[in-house]
Amino acid sequence: MTYATDRLHEEIAYVAYHFHWSWEEILDMEHPDRQRFVAEIARINTRMSESR
Repeated sequence: MTYATDRLHEEIAYVAYHFHWSWEEILDMEHPDRQRFVAEIARINTRMSESR
């Protein structure tokens, strides 16, 4: 099974936007690690928006 290219681009863009890491740095991550960063960023964003 391959990971959908569109989803991969979404993950990379999301992490790059928030952490300013390069495409290569993010792409070099193992899939579960990258997904973990996506989930953590989402949690941070949720907490920040709830505290407003």
